[in-house]
Amino acid sequence: MSRMLNLYTAKTQLSTLVDDAAAGAEIIIAKAGKPMAKLVPFRATILRTPGSATAKIWIGPDFDAPLPAAIVDAFTGNGE
Repeated sequence: MSRMLNLYTAKTQLSTLVDDAAAGAEIIIAKAGKPMAKLVPFRATILRTPGSATAKIWIGPDFDAPLPAAIVDAFTGNGE
């Protein structure tokens, strides 16, 4: 659930709002009643390891071959 605060209140309570956001709250900061920003919990991104799916996927040798004319016509609308 989110709560909305005006900018002045958010500035005076920033430390508390950051703690609340870290605990999972979503805080909307408004200026003149118009939502302007959202304070949400930080989620660290997981970095991918290149090559980790090497043995898990397969790409056919004709992957980038031109499509048959019938399929191209179906996409472009030329076959009607």
